[in-house]
Amino acid sequence: MAAWLHLDWVLLVVCAWLATGLAGLAALRRFALVSHLLFPLGGALGLVLSGVALRALFDTPETAVLPLGLPLLPFHLRLDALAAFFLMVIGAVATGVSVFAAGYFRKAEGTPPGLLCLEYHVFLASMALVVLADDAYVFMVMWETMALSSYFLVTANHRVPEVRRAGYLYLLMAHVGAIAILLCFGVLQAGTGDYTFANMRQQQLAPFWASAAFLLALFGFGTKAGMLPLHVWLPEAHPAAPSPVSALMSAVMLKTALYGLLRVSFDLLQVQVWWWGALLLGVGLATALYGVVFAAVQVDMKRLLAYSSIENIGLLLAAIGLAIVFSAYRMQALAALALTAALYHVASHAFFKSLLFLATGCVLHATGERNLGKLGGLIRTMPWLAWVTLLGVLASAGLPPLGGFVAEWLLLQSFLFTPGLPDQLLNMLVPVATAVIALVAALAGYTMVKFYGVIFLGTPREARLAEAHDAGWWERLGMLWLVAGCVALGLAPVQFIQLIDPVTRMLAGDGLGATVAANGWLLAPTSVARASYGPVIFLLGAAAGFALAFVLVRLLYHGRVRRSAPWDCGYPWQTARMQDTAEGFGQPIRQIFEPFFALKRELPTPFDAKPRYQVVVGDRLWEWLYLPVATATDRIARVMGLLQQGRISVYLLYSFLTLTGTLLLVRS
Repeated sequence: MAAWLHLDWVLLVVCAWLATGLAGLAALRRFALVSHLLFPLGGALGLVLSGVALRALFDTPETAVLPLGLPLLPFHLRLDALAAFFLMVIGAVATGVSVFAAGYFRKAEGTPPGLLCLEYHVFLASMALVVLADDAYVFMVMWETMALSSYFLVTANHRVPEVRRAGYLYLLMAHVGAIAILLCFGVLQAGTGDYTFANMRQQQLAPFWASAAFLLALFGFGTKAGMLPLHVWLPEAHPAAPSPVSALMSAVMLKTALYGLLRVSFDLLQVQVWWWGALLLGVGLATALYGVVFAAVQVDMKRLLAYSSIENIGLLLAAIGLAIVFSAYRMQALAALALTAALYHVASHAFFKSLLFLATGCVLHATGERNLGKLGGLIRTMPWLAWVTLLGVLASAGLPPLGGFVAEWLLLQSFLFTPGLPDQLLNMLVPVATAVIALVAALAGYTMVKFYGVIFLGTPREARLAEAHDAGWWERLGMLWLVAGCVALGLAPVQFIQLIDPVTRMLAGDGLGATVAANGWLLAPTSVARASYGPVIFLLGAAAGFALAFVLVRLLYHGRVRRSAPWDCGYPWQTARMQDTAEGFGQPIRQIFEPFFALKRELPTPFDAKPRYQVVVGDRLWEWLYLPVATATDRIARVMGLLQQGRISVYLLYSFLTLTGTLLLVRS
């Protein structure tokens, strides 16, 4: 009996996910069975998928043809290093989120639990099959399945009008992007009629058509990723969705779009052009800056994290763009460095952003509030959640020794090597790009201080916050898994880069595995003399410093320190109104970057019985781009609606005129 291939095991996990979803549908309203058995089973399957994908990273690619789909259009699947890496991330995040979901979902919350279980596991299975797809047909089928299943998850609480509107916008943008991806595959097959990826790899497209394929891929996958100016669906869908769904969408689904962009740019296209990378670099930096600026002024904690995801997607696009630039100039070692930074950030962001979204879910269930202005002081009633969230915040802020710092440090190292590019214009613009990345990193830290400080520190802004309860055991287990990922990525970057090495060798023809392995636990992407980072040394040094400070304070100042409540300059009459609010925290950013925002101020007047001051921060791109398009579409639809007379004679007249016009056109 032949041994099972890695691809066989992956397909077994996918089928088991689908079976788990169908079991949930069969037990439609049996809440305990769905929550405490089926969701943990889905998490265990995610762990199996991650382990199988880890082993497949270092093996030769495996292919399969499944007798599914339409006649003469079977499903072509391929498991190579790139697919294995993203499957590993999908499985690892799904493990933690699924276990968390076992304790998160409540009875009578929107969709019945069994139906929610089906949608959830179909979502996971479709993402895995998107990564495995080896032809345009199965890719688009699974892409649409992923979009539809996630749409139903976003609109789980469909009784709320705002949720329905957010779901509609998400589905609309998803289908606009899907059309661009389908056109991209049409260009890549070069008129051969063969839509398998193997055929696309063999085509030598002219520069014009290669550029057309890249631009279509950038538009299509950028829509799903939340790239500027196609980002508008993301800050609407994430707050509407349940927190485990928001975690999966931000941590994993957005990454499938980056997977598609990498697959097209480095695998299906046989050439990379420098201006593709420059364009992607510029769009990525603009997306990152736009996202972090909007995140800094949000007062809804889930919208804040949604804009933070836009910022992280921007950094990832910038890293991929830099890799394309290096690859276009045949600087393969530097292209591998930029790709390593991008892939490291994919994994790191998947762990810390899913952790933060799950933390907001715990806060929402404990308090019933998403508005930062009504939270505060939760570290007293939810201490376990506060400390776990702190690790996610530190990783998101890019502070050592966690994974977020390593990813951003590698990206900055990539930019420091760009003066070696032969193009002088790029050499002049790179310092500006580096400064933008530094600004984005600083604002990201500022935003995370606001997020954590307003929610957990200070005094509760509402009296009922004193009754908030900490996370349950299922929720704690799921979040601990994600915390372990954040810590592991921070303390073992050398080992993780060696896992990434097969992917960079596949895409760029080179890797960092041998270079970083030569320095042991000291991370040096090129050489120790140029730049190095020791995460374990840093952690031990920081721990020693804290311990020394603690001992000195105890020996020299113990008993001589006057203690009082914070925020009040030592006065005992401090109230919650004396604390800085979420609006106040973001006010300096709102002032500095005011041209970014469409501000609407509600000012009090002397005649108001209850004076009120409110500032609503809107998106100028929504007003400048999307509202005019929506208005024009509505007008065109009204005009076209006049053609619908409801009379068969009129419709026959339309057909006759169309046929006559076509014949005249052909004869001419």
